[in-house]
Amino acid sequence: MKYGFNFTYRLNGLTKHTSNPKNEDFTVESANDNGIFTLILRPEKRVEFINFEIKIPYTFDGGSRIFTNGYQSWTVTREYRPNEKMDEFEPRFLGIEKKNFNPRGIWGAGDLTFHDYPEKSGVFYGYSYGYIRNGDELLLLGSTDESSGYTIITFDCDGGFIRISKDFDGVIFNDDKKALSLAVIKGSYDLAFDKYFELMGIAKPKVSRQCGYTTWYNYYTGVTEKIVERDLNAISELDTKVDIFQIDDGYERTVGDWLEPDEKKFPKGMKVIADNIHRNGMKAGLWLAPFAVTPKSHIYKRHKDWLVRDKNGKAHFASHNWGGFYALDIYNNEVRAYIRKVFDTVLNKWGYDMVKLDFLYACCIIPIHNKSRGQIMCDAMDFLRECCGDKIILGCGVPLAPAFGKVDFCRIGADMGLNWKNSALAREDVSVQHTLMNTVFRRHLDGRAFLNDPDVFLLRDNNIKMPLSQRKIIARVNSLCGNLLFVSDDVSRYTEEQKKIFKETVTAPKADIINAEFTDRDNISIDYRLNGKTDNFTFNLKTGEEQ
Repeated sequence: MKYGFNFTYRLNGLTKHTSNPKNEDFTVESANDNGIFTLILRPEKRVEFINFEIKIPYTFDGGSRIFTNGYQSWTVTREYRPNEKMDEFEPRFLGIEKKNFNPRGIWGAGDLTFHDYPEKSGVFYGYSYGYIRNGDELLLLGSTDESSGYTIITFDCDGGFIRISKDFDGVIFNDDKKALSLAVIKGSYDLAFDKYFELMGIAKPKVSRQCGYTTWYNYYTGVTEKIVERDLNAISELDTKVDIFQIDDGYERTVGDWLEPDEKKFPKGMKVIADNIHRNGMKAGLWLAPFAVTPKSHIYKRHKDWLVRDKNGKAHFASHNWGGFYALDIYNNEVRAYIRKVFDTVLNKWGYDMVKLDFLYACCIIPIHNKSRGQIMCDAMDFLRECCGDKIILGCGVPLAPAFGKVDFCRIGADMGLNWKNSALAREDVSVQHTLMNTVFRRHLDGRAFLNDPDVFLLRDNNIKMPLSQRKIIARVNSLCGNLLFVSDDVSRYTEEQKKIFKETVTAPKADIINAEFTDRDNISIDYRLNGKTDNFTFNLKTGEEQ
């Protein structure tokens, strides 16, 4: 593999640039072992990198497909043609200067505060892994270790190169470090991804395909104990077995005070709910955002020293949800003790079998303690698995590579909207179109990194702005490409047709996807094998029509 270096760094207050991997300030040594290309950084002095990258010459073919993995669970992820623009199906931020981004906006969930978005066609970037596909043959480039910092892979079709860079923002290097660990794999689609996860040493998920119910996409934070009891009774009476019943956001007093249920909405407390779910033959799931606290929370008011703070000591605002929230510093011992107590209570005392852990990106919203965002996120996922033991974790709002092998299920797309054409304000915003793209194009993670959660399918007629034909498309895509199949409906209101669609969706085995791609600007075609038969499903992403 031919490549060149490009380094920009600070040393003693001076900014310096070099393409020489061996200089008076540091040495970068390269090695290639068993298909993994590594770079070892050996600093001679205290070095802070502004840019750390290698450039690989590459001639792109006009018929190629280029895949880039979005920053976190919700971020748009798809294949592109070499002549397309990244913003073709995404909101346009062109002309908006980074300094004018509203830190209270949805951008806090993404990378636009620390990475530049390409403004021309033919340039595509993503995180941790990406590929160039010609037919079924892939050139897959994937980081096998993000603990030094996120690996950003950029494909520049016009420039004729692939750029591999590292997010070392906030880190000063003063001792030896493995800076990059990159698998370079050529082969067919499935074999390439099999090899990638084999090289990372990640075992197959222990859980199996599951179906269930979540309160969020019907009641949102308005959920109550009475609603839960009603919907639990209804779904338990279906002739289709349901595996998990999950209580989502809205049960707690406020985000951050997880051990204090809202006494008006849940007067009996959360243990009674879990016991009732178990009596109905289902696993009990509970939603938490373990690193998030709102200013209304007791945790925020009593422990401001627990918050993530910038280099000036100011608490760093995380994002706008719930009227605005802040993040907890996972390296604070008191924070870790509190989070351990939360999980011990939820899992052991209240008796929940699964936790949906959301907004996990918040812990690495900025680099802290001389650690990169990637290292913080990797450390956080190790900590969460330690806290949860062998209980089921559904990850969400998380940069995916640090979650590989650490969660059982993981959201791989944006939140499902109630309208097919809702206008997303950012690459992480609520969107039917975004989440369907991600469900199709992140299918390779299913059964390798974890089991994919494509988010809900909704069949109800009330509180929704899509015809049944569009709701059926979502259900079919989820069933074909995902392995956690949730609804948010009061199923007592289902018609016989809706009951039939629900049963077909959740009882079908996982399909073997042969190929899936955009056949033109708007249509996604999925070739698959199911129950011994080969079939195709094509739908128009823009109009929501089956083709």
